[in-house]
Amino acid sequence: MPPDEALVTCTDAALTFGRGPQAVVAVHGADLKIGAGGRLAVVGPSGSGKSSLLHLLAGLEKPTSGTVTRAASLGPYDIGLVLQGDSLIPALSVVENAALPLILADRPEDEARQAALAALALVDAADLADRLPEEISGGQAQRVAVARVLAQSPRLILADEPTGRLDHATGARVLDALLTAASSTGAALVVTTHDPAVAARLTTRRTMRDGRLLAPEEVS
Repeated sequence: MPPDEALVTCTDAALTFGRGPQAVVAVHGADLKIGAGGRLAVVGPSGSGKSSLLHLLAGLEKPTSGTVTRAASLGPYDIGLVLQGDSLIPALSVVENAALPLILADRPEDEARQAALAALALVDAADLADRLPEEISGGQAQRVAVARVLAQSPRLILADEPTGRLDHATGARVLDALLTAASSTGAALVVTTHDPAVAARLTTRRTMRDGRLLAPEEVS
């Protein structure tokens, strides 16, 4: 896919939860194009609609108006999503969690495990490989969730506050891993964050305020 070709395009895409007077508009008419190899930070406080926008991009939610179009060449495992909060499967070990997308994609088990271990090493979590999610901290679980996405080498990485539960140094290493993995595979990377220091490391910034996506800001 040429670098200027869109992986995902939002055209006046809106997302509303509920109906009538109780309805909440999480995203108002967003226009956005994610090109192959793009680097985008969506910046805004909690409750501004960043997660809802990411869910639209990932296909977890359908727009209530407008459209979200994905490139026909994007397969089901070409989009990797790092969610906020607990997303690990309790019955699986850390390495099994990290390898799960590859197993679901019918990759050989040994190959999936090796890819998962390599991804865990990128986020300094290789020593957690054989532990269960209940045996690790919330910050460690967040690193494993990032590793799970990196292991599958997706063409589009969507990371929802990937450093939000981490201390500054660990967060910087996780962001390094995301940027390095995206660069090595040519993947596009979209990161939501409330941290200006995180946003400054991506090429383009978009601010989200009260569910509205503001005009882009190019970073030199």
